Amino acid sequence: ADVKVLDAGPLDLQIGANEGQFMEIRIQNLSPQALGIDKINLSTSDGAQKAITVVDNAINMISSVRSKLGAYQNRLEHTVANLSVAAENMTASLSRIQDADMAAEMSEYTQKNVISQAGIAMLAQANQRPQQILQLLQG
Repeated sequence: ADVKVLDAGPLDLQIGANEGQFMEIRIQNLSPQALGIDKINLSTSDGAQKAITVVDNAINMISSVRSKLGAYQNRLEHTVANLSVAAENMTASLSRIQDADMAAEMSEYTQKNVISQAGIAMLAQANQRPQQILQLLQG
């Protein structure tokens, strides 16, 4: 979307992952007309005196807007730093979840495989017992 800096409306920035985590930026209109410096008349002494007051007021308004912009910048820099840390933590967590300790996994697999093989051998021997008893009785 196109953003016009001198529009009267606020600028809403989404600064977090959740609903309601936004920052509203309002910048006052600093056009010559809004500051009142477009009608300065320096051709008379009285006009020059009034111009000093108008320029002082314009400087004060610009200074106020600059301090607000500095506060917005600080908040955005802080937000960027927090989001960077959150993204790094998310990546590290995902890496820990996805990366298996292959030595531990292989050891556990081998242990379960040995137990399974022992169980199969015991069943085979248990199945041979009735056959041996039957042969003894027939025999």
